[in-house]
Amino acid sequence: MTKRVLVTPRSLTAEPHPRVEALRDQGFDIVYSAPGRLPGEDELIRLVPGCSAWLAGVEPISERVIEAADALEIISRNGTGIDNLPKAAIERRGIAIAIAAGANATGVAELTIGLILAALRSIPATDLGIKQGEWPRRRGREITERTIGILGCGAIGRQVAQMIIGIGGRVVAHDPANPDIDLPADRFRMESVDRVLEEADIVSLHCPPLPGGKPVIDRHALARIRNGAILVNTARAALVDEAALLDALNDGRVFAYATDVFAEEPPGDLALAGHERVIATSHIGALTEESIDRATQSAVDNILRHFDRDAARG
Repeated sequence: MTKRVLVTPRSLTAEPHPRVEALRDQGFDIVYSAPGRLPGEDELIRLVPGCSAWLAGVEPISERVIEAADALEIISRNGTGIDNLPKAAIERRGIAIAIAAGANATGVAELTIGLILAALRSIPATDLGIKQGEWPRRRGREITERTIGILGCGAIGRQVAQMIIGIGGRVVAHDPANPDIDLPADRFRMESVDRVLEEADIVSLHCPPLPGGKPVIDRHALARIRNGAILVNTARAALVDEAALLDALNDGRVFAYATDVFAEEPPGDLALAGHERVIATSHIGALTEESIDRATQSAVDNILRHFDRDAARG
């Protein structure tokens, strides 16, 4: 019996990837969601019945969707985060979850560095001023010998740390797993979250959401952050209390917020995205040719391995 694969990541529905299309030659049917946009609950409930595998993106997946997935055996993410999945409902159904570990790390890390430099040198505001016929000349800051705080030292956080050190910065980091990271001791050290916030000129988020969805950067954290710091978020919107951040931006405690993620994408409320101290990108961290190729290959391979194991057991 032909197996059906549902494909929903925006990067793969906007422009079908050859590696996904190659599944047809291996006996799979492919079902795509609407091109180039996040599918909603109703669309997923309509598409998922009869699908044995799901190559999924960052779209929210509800318990109702899982209930409708009558034939589903595996959800294969084209990234590492699974906080958009109802894990308890998936476990009850015995559906496997696979991730593309590390596939997006380089793309997201490079965007993080780009956002840091854009904030330090006010690049977006300067570019806009010139386009409006002005000649803005804002005094910037250099990254060399500056302290960058990193919360979360997984594949992305480690690459960001390596890149920062490579261009002359220092890194103070926190990760509850306390991983062994082979970086120069005079340029990298692990500390508590509070020490990171107090010491860093720039704080970059590379961690999963806390249990229960509590923000990592809340009013308590913003009260401890160094005055005039830059906050960078290429991880998850839920890591930041947006109301508290807006207050910190307005009173100058946070010099700039550079983010690739929003609670609603695209944001309907522009209070944060449209703020003069916010540099915003449209969830493009993993949207590079190389990252898409690596993540797609990994996600497809995970699906094939799952069914190969099933065949071997059968």
